[in-house]
Amino acid sequence: MAASVRNFEKELQEAVDCLEKEGCSCVIRNDNQVRIGRARGVYDLYKFYTEEPQVMFGSVVADRVVGKGAAAVMVLGGVRMLHTKVISETALQLLREASVDTRYDTLVPYIINRAGTGMCPLESLCRECVSAEEAWPLIRQFVMQQAASV
Repeated sequence: MAASVRNFEKELQEAVDCLEKEGCSCVIRNDNQVRIGRARGVYDLYKFYTEEPQVMFGSVVADRVVGKGAAAVMVLGGVRMLHTKVISETALQLLREASVDTRYDTLVPYIINRAGTGMCPLESLCRECVSAEEAWPLIRQFVMQQAASV
């Protein structure tokens, strides 16, 4: 019996639809496996990458906001396709260099912090990194510090 061929376009649209229906922050879909993230920032992507890397590898992702830190986690995790509502220029560049099929609604110079007063702290930390591998230690440290302060 022939193996089924995945329809990535269909999976991506279903992930986008789920993002809207659930009102969540991100949806990761890998064939029949679906993970929904509800946390703010990069936390859910970090968690899926570190705890369930097999779900992220080869997946399609629908996300609300993607900065360079989130893009780096997706590249490291082996995401195949992404649709996001908002993406920063540096995130888009990183994803394109890694051949991640990326679609977006709005391209911005950088992701703004939650207070609306400047650049997102993780976007600022990762801004000068030239690769996802270079950004990873900064992302890991940022997530650990955020978890410790909760």
